[in-house]
Amino acid sequence: MENICLNNEPEKGSGCVATIGRFDGVHRGHQLLISMVTEKARRMGMTSTVITFDRAPRLLLDPTFHPQLLTTLEEKKEAIRALGVDRLVVLPFTKETASLSAQVFMKKILSEQLGVKVLITGYDNRFGHRQEGLQEGFDDYVRYGQELGITVLRGDVQLTADGSRPLSSSVVRQLLAEEGAVSQMPQCLGRYYQLQGKVEKGEHIGHLLGFPTANLHPDDPLKLIPACGAYAVWATIGDRQEQWPAMMNIGTRPTFDGNKRTLEVNLLDFNGDLYGKTITITFVARLREERRFESPEALISQLKADREATELCLSQTNYKSVNHNH
Repeated sequence: MENICLNNEPEKGSGCVATIGRFDGVHRGHQLLISMVTEKARRMGMTSTVITFDRAPRLLLDPTFHPQLLTTLEEKKEAIRALGVDRLVVLPFTKETASLSAQVFMKKILSEQLGVKVLITGYDNRFGHRQEGLQEGFDDYVRYGQELGITVLRGDVQLTADGSRPLSSSVVRQLLAEEGAVSQMPQCLGRYYQLQGKVEKGEHIGHLLGFPTANLHPDDPLKLIPACGAYAVWATIGDRQEQWPAMMNIGTRPTFDGNKRTLEVNLLDFNGDLYGKTITITFVARLREERRFESPEALISQLKADREATELCLSQTNYKSVNHNH
């Protein structure tokens, strides 16, 4: 178990107000729930605690499962820190953990190990091993809590991603992976979606077209990559504070009969060697879908139009006001 102090050092014996979940993406629904935790803890003079897991639970049951993560553990940690939480607990999701019933989990982990006095659950959150024929839910958690001296409350706030679908990590993944809807992320996440990777050698096709690109290899193979297409993005090199306006293409380069997905970013008016450097991409808008062009000349014409669209889009974007925590 990794017990990470994010802001204030927990006071021994004070107990804590906690919530538990995967919190992938730390979206605005998660943020509302966590704000309930921090406010309740402040009023009660307790430690605010977020409990999460070191991996997607399904990975334990199916090692071939390839989750598409909205946040790496480090990104999740920083997003939760920005919400003023005192402590983050990362539980290793093992076969032993998976076998614990909700009642035993609350007793051995929440009460005895973590000192939870108040537990605030998400509106649809379930935890603990589900025994056959038994569907445990909020009322059961309340009853178990009463036996342990834990007050169990529920955060009933439901946000919508687009006016129709309740906001959830799976809805955000669908918006990104299937629609490339990066412009909706400030509404869903409270920030733009980001992806980090290292620049590696490419085929220099962009250079030949007059649009030199950096070929990006994502740092985390499980991090979700938005749908294929052209995007207006900000690019941050290494630990620099400066963001470069850039356009990015995700796809297989069908004009050149490519069959492997690549992530190529063109930093506008940048001169310098990027090989081996880490770049953080902040996705602002999807310009268009990827498509096959009749000739390299037709592609160059489209890239010029993409550049104009990128410059216009980024000139109208206040990057820092949206990604103030990142």
